[in-house]
Amino acid sequence: MTGDAWPFPSTPQLDESLPTPLYHQIYLVLREQIRSGAIPANALLPGEQHMAKIFNVSRITVKRALNELAADGLLNRHRGRGTIVTNAAAVPVVKGSFDNLLESLRIMGLETEIEVLDVTDMPADALTADALEVPVGTRLQRAVRRRKLQGEPFSHLVTHIPGEIADRFSVRDMATTSLLVLLERSGAAVFDAEQSITAVAAEPQVASALGVALGAPLLKVERVMRDVNGRPVQLIHSHYRSDRFQYHVKTHRRKPPAANEGEKADN
Repeated sequence: MTGDAWPFPSTPQLDESLPTPLYHQIYLVLREQIRSGAIPANALLPGEQHMAKIFNVSRITVKRALNELAADGLLNRHRGRGTIVTNAAAVPVVKGSFDNLLESLRIMGLETEIEVLDVTDMPADALTADALEVPVGTRLQRAVRRRKLQGEPFSHLVTHIPGEIADRFSVRDMATTSLLVLLERSGAAVFDAEQSITAVAAEPQVASALGVALGAPLLKVERVMRDVNGRPVQLIHSHYRSDRFQYHVKTHRRKPPAANEGEKADN
């Protein structure tokens, strides 16, 4: 698409009270709209002066945001032709499924890359001990990792694994192989999982790791993995970028409703 400038799908309000600079807030807004397809590939963006009015900021602030988007390969800026969204701007969204959770996790391990940020041994506190069904003070491995897709972060992961299991693989292994595979190789293959999902605002450490604004919406997943004997082998707290990850849920009834049951339900 060339010619007329693309009409903005929305005009988000910037928040001057946030520690995130205004130019970076604009950067985050435009990046999300470009990656979601709300502003499509080859779209011509309005001029800097027009965008400054849209966001109620100075032209210099807009220019800095656009330059950073261009540096990330999301925009092409041409003197005389304007600012155009690149063909490579769209980023795929990773999809997980409740219908086959473990298989979805295996697929994610194949499609994404992992970065190990920190690994330490620690004694289990009361909450973690309860989740892993071990005595308080039990030695655990705590690992902080970040998953990336096409070089961009999309999840921040904090895992706790009983020390006796974690001793069977190395930190180097964790940087190249999914934990599901490492647990299986260690004789603690995951058989089932129980999890809860909530929406949360990004806290400073997680926001920094995921490259989002402080307070940005994230999907938080807490998951306990168990082996075939029902023993918890991993507790994981995950934060996912809402623009990069979504869960798919499909439900069905165990048996068809009685002939008049549907009518009663509609009343």
